[in-house]
Amino acid sequence: MRGGSVFERCVVVGGAGAVGRMFSHWLVRSGVAVTWLDLDAAGAGAGGVDGVRVVAGDVRRPGPEAVAVLAAADVVVLAVPEPVAWEAVEVLAPVMRPGAVLADTLSVKSRIAGRLRRAAPGLQAVGLNPMFAPSLGLQGRPVAAAVVTDGPGVRALVELVAQWGARVVEMPAEQHDALTAVQQAATHAAVLAFGLGLGELSADVGALRDSAPPPHLAMLALLARIAGGTPEVYFDIQAANPGAPAARQALGRGLVRLGQAVEAGDEETFEALFAELRGVLGEHGAPLEELCARMFTALR
Repeated sequence: MRGGSVFERCVVVGGAGAVGRMFSHWLVRSGVAVTWLDLDAAGAGAGGVDGVRVVAGDVRRPGPEAVAVLAAADVVVLAVPEPVAWEAVEVLAPVMRPGAVLADTLSVKSRIAGRLRRAAPGLQAVGLNPMFAPSLGLQGRPVAAAVVTDGPGVRALVELVAQWGARVVEMPAEQHDALTAVQQAATHAAVLAFGLGLGELSADVGALRDSAPPPHLAMLALLARIAGGTPEVYFDIQAANPGAPAARQALGRGLVRLGQAVEAGDEETFEALFAELRGVLGEHGAPLEELCARMFTALR
């Protein structure tokens, strides 16, 4: 054991990305020797984490040096887009040593889980999905863990992430995708549609902000954060999750129901919608209302 970790060597494929850097930072702090495998070794090294070695190479077509570091690794983390991870699985299966762990950080888990079971049944494998932007920090935040092929290495990795301060939530890959279709795809779609509505209405954002009540200010802030992000990330969430189309359609139907009640002057139906929403929230309504009050207190 080194620095609280049973792992000695880890390869992070795509380590220069935000998620790859976050995992690299914490692995190094745990005493693990971390190597990045990146197509652009010079570019990756420029934005690296202290103590990380960088090897040039493509995980889909690894050269001798890349094969050597992959074969020696206790853990390989795929912090790459889904098409790259998809191809990498078949390459890594015969290269990684027995007992090593393959972890992915994809936002959709069911497809890669099926791929791993078919192409790499001998590898211990787990999907890890930090449910937050790495810039917010890991402490106390949820990391979804979808175990594909369990084993002592997977158990050790999940425990290590928890030791870093994350709140690890284990779930099957299919449940992960069903939840994130709501948590991410529906939420992002609602915020983006709100922003598109502002544009269609030719809204003066400065004037809106000056007199914004807390709910509107929160929506403006959410819109600014998402619109200031990387479109590729948000497109992947909408396009890759098999439950995303149904989530967007449900949002649309909700707007239609709301509009129909108001346009018909049907206050009774409108009140029934509120009762329905309270039923959706159930026992979680009161604590979530208190959380919202604390958030709004901080908004200025």
